[in-house]
Amino acid sequence: MNTNKTDWPSSLTDDELDELDRYLRAHSGDGDLLLDGVHGMLSALAVGPLQVLPEEWLPEVLHEPFADEEEGNRVLALLAKLNDSIAAELDVDAYEPILGEVDTETGPTLSAAGWCEGFSRAIDLRAGLWEKRLADDPSLMELLGPVMALAVDEGILSAETDFEKLSDDEYDECLAQLPAVLSAVEHYWQQHPVTEADMEAMAQATPANAGGGGEDSGQAPPRHRSGHWLH
Repeated sequence: MNTNKTDWPSSLTDDELDELDRYLRAHSGDGDLLLDGVHGMLSALAVGPLQVLPEEWLPEVLHEPFADEEEGNRVLALLAKLNDSIAAELDVDAYEPILGEVDTETGPTLSAAGWCEGFSRAIDLRAGLWEKRLADDPSLMELLGPVMALAVDEGILSAETDFEKLSDDEYDECLAQLPAVLSAVEHYWQQHPVTEADMEAMAQATPANAGGGGEDSGQAPPRHRSGHWLH
C-alpha cells in the first residue's frame, strides 16, 4: 500500500509507551491487562469482523476513576493514539507486537503471554461470532495457528489435547509470524464478511472468558515493562 508515513498516525514514542505503561501498572489489579495485553486486544479488534467501539473495550483497560480531568484526557489520548497506530502500521507493514518481558535463568526474555491474553479478550467481546466462524471454517483457525500456539504454550488458552511446550526456536518463529497473522486475518474478514447466521450466534452468546483473565490468569508468567523497542 503506497501510504506516506506522514499521512497516518505515528506509533507512540518510547516516552509515551513508558508513560502509558506506568499508568496501567499503577492502576491495575490481578488479571488486569498491562501495556502488552492492551496492545494484543486492540490488535485483534483492528483486524476483527466487526467494529468494537471504545465504550466496549475501555472497561477492559481502565478500572479506576481518573485523578483529574487532565490525567483522564492524557491517558485517553495515549490509548487513542495506540489504537489508531495499529491499523496504520498494518497498512504499511510496520506492525510490531508490544511484548512483555519475563525473568529466566539466562536473563530477561520476551513473552507473548500478555499480548495473547489481550487478543483472547478481544475475541470474547464478539465471542459467539468468532466461535461460530472458527467452527464452520477451519481455514480461519489455521490462520490463527501461531497465536493459538503461543496462547496454549503460555496457559492463556486450554487445549483439548496435550501439547509439548514450544522450543525456543518455535516460540520465536510464532512471534515473528504475528504481523503476518494479523494481516491474513484482516484479509479473511474482508473476503468472508459477517453473515446473518454469525450475527445470530453473537446475539445468542453469553459473555465468556476464553481463559485470558479470571481465575486462571495466574498461569501466565509475571509481566514486566513492555519490550516493544527491544525488537
